[in-house]
Amino acid sequence: MSKELVGYRAPQVCKLVGITYRQLDYWARTGLLVPSLQPAAGSGSQRLYSFTDVVQLKVIKRLLDAGMSLKKIRSAVEILKERLDSDQPLADVTLLSDGQTIYAAHSPEEVVDVFRRGQGVFGIAVGPVQDEVVGDIHHLFPDQVELAGVSEAGAT
Repeated sequence: MSKELVGYRAPQVCKLVGITYRQLDYWARTGLLVPSLQPAAGSGSQRLYSFTDVVQLKVIKRLLDAGMSLKKIRSAVEILKERLDSDQPLADVTLLSDGQTIYAAHSPEEVVDVFRRGQGVFGIAVGPVQDEVVGDIHHLFPDQVELAGVSEAGAT
């Protein structure tokens, strides 16, 4: 297996994120989050998810658990994808919601601005979710830690 394709298969991702295979499959087929290392290529092929994919899936799960609709979560995923293209690390992004909209806060000042508008919000800091995924990987798949480059996760 080439180095570029080292990642996590669907059963591992389901355990790390706390979702069913059916959910993961649906999210991939509908484009909510397509595996970045290896998408499905027909019957019998295996999807391969990167560490960043797993972190994003965990954030999606948290948003679902907080009562957000899948439509609004799709918007949050777009925000995360935009963060990956910038110079700012993904772990520095906090997602906020007033139940109607999802905001991305990149600094404490932005969070304050949201609160000044008087809307009740909840936040999901992506950094702690990323750290939690690293811990889960160490716990659930100790022999794969080196292969997956988890030690480099903070640099992603």
